[in-house]
Amino acid sequence: MEWNDGRDQWWHDVVEGRPASHTPEFFDSEHPLFILYTSGTTGRPKGILHTSGGYLTQAAYTHRTVFDLKPETDVYWCTADIGWVTGHTYIVYGPLANGATQVIYEGTPNTPHEGRHWDIVQKYGVTLYYTAPTTIRTFMKWGAEIPARYDLSTLRVLGSVGEPINPEAWMWYREHIGGNRAPIVDTWWQTETGAIMTGLVGPERLTVGVGLGVELRRRIGLGGELPGRRERHLGCGPRVLGVDAHDHSSLCSVPVFELSSRGGAGGGWASGSAAS
Repeated sequence: MEWNDGRDQWWHDVVEGRPASHTPEFFDSEHPLFILYTSGTTGRPKGILHTSGGYLTQAAYTHRTVFDLKPETDVYWCTADIGWVTGHTYIVYGPLANGATQVIYEGTPNTPHEGRHWDIVQKYGVTLYYTAPTTIRTFMKWGAEIPARYDLSTLRVLGSVGEPINPEAWMWYREHIGGNRAPIVDTWWQTETGAIMTGLVGPERLTVGVGLGVELRRRIGLGGELPGRRERHLGCGPRVLGVDAHDHSSLCSVPVFELSSRGGAGGGWASGSAAS
C-alpha cells in the first residue's frame, strides 16, 4: 500500500497533545443512532433505524452477559465484518460501552497463512472468541492440525453467530478450538433486533448433540441454586423463538425454563450448568 500525504496520517501524530478523556454528548433515548440496511436476499432491502438509548442498552447488556465478560481480565475478539450488524453491536458499541479489551482484525483468515486466527489468539491471549459457522466449517476443511500448532488455552468462551450451526461444526469447534472445556454460546438475532435475542447466558459447562427437545440444567448465582437443581426440558418444537427444530442443521439453545418439552425430530439438545 502506497503512502498518500494528502490522505494518510501516522497515529502518533494524530493523538499527540490530545486529552486522554473527553466529555461525551448527551442525547435523548430516541435520538437516531444509525440506519443499517438488510441484505435483501429474501426481499427488498429494508433500512433498519436503531436509536441511541435502547440499542446501546441491549448492546452493552447482551455483550457483557452472554459472553460473561470480565473487562479487567478478558481479551475479546469478534471476527465479524465491522459493517455488518454483528460488527456494529459486538465490535463497536457493546465492547466500547463495557470497557472491553478487544482484538479488531481486518483481513481474511488465511492471510498470510491458514493459522492466522490461532496465531492471533495465542499472541494476544484471546479469552472470548465470536465467529460464524461458515468460518468454522472453513477451518474444518483446512484441517485440525492447523489450530493444534497453537496454544489456545486462554480461550474460555466461544461464540457462534450468523446462521444455524450444524452439529458437526459445533463438535469440531468445541474439541479443536475450545479443548473440550470452553462452552459455546450459540446466538440468534437479526439486523432488525440489533442484539442477541437467544443464547445461553454465562455458561460454565455445555455439551451438545442431536436429540429430542432441549435439556438444560442451569444454576443461578443470585440466591443460590434452583430448587433441587431439577432438570428442565426446554421447548424445541416446530417454531420456538425463530429456531426451526425440524431443520437438522439447527441446534436449539433457548434458556427459558417455562417452555415444556416438545420432541422435535432433528432438534438439538444442550445439557450442562450455567451461572447467570
